[in-house]
Amino acid sequence: MIKVKDFITDIPSFLQIEKYNFPWKVTDHIKEIIEELIPTLGIDFKISNGVAIHKTAVLEKGITFKGPIIIMDQCHICANAYFREGVFLDSHVKIGPSSEIKSSMIFSNTSVAHLNYIGNSIVGRNVNFEGGSIAANHYNERTDKRIRVRFKNQVIDTGVTKFGALIGDHSKIGANGVLSPGTILEKNTIVKRLELVEQLINNCNNN
Repeated sequence: MIKVKDFITDIPSFLQIEKYNFPWKVTDHIKEIIEELIPTLGIDFKISNGVAIHKTAVLEKGITFKGPIIIMDQCHICANAYFREGVFLDSHVKIGPSSEIKSSMIFSNTSVAHLNYIGNSIVGRNVNFEGGSIAANHYNERTDKRIRVRFKNQVIDTGVTKFGALIGDHSKIGANGVLSPGTILEKNTIVKRLELVEQLINNCNNN
């Protein structure tokens, strides 16, 4: 099993993700997780069309929301950011200009700079994405698009064709770094600028 709580501390209990043994199961069910949670939120949230935003969140111009989405307290979302297909932002998350977040959970005090893409991923606390970095969620170049991950010297077939990354607390992703689909990063991982993380290099053929 790859449990999200082993990578991310103090996950809010109301998220109800402990029943999922693998992170790709969380992102695969993220819409229903968020949809079930929205009706339980208090009066500090403005809720409309499946989008719940805390009253202390700061939103700049030109942001696009396609629910279900929850934006927690003290988040700051910069101009022209794009959110779709199930997004949860924990407290004090910052999303930079023209970044796109899809089917992902991002936990507290994490910063995602400008022009980033994070797809079908779970991002821990105090993580920093520099500009132009990507958590890719799909193998466009392969015939067999099922995503496999390497964890503790084992290769696990996720059974899904869309899963980005599980990123542990306090990790840093350098500018223009790319996390290939199925990336698992332990806490305090550093990805250098322009680095490609490909954990299953021997599995990059088209079989």
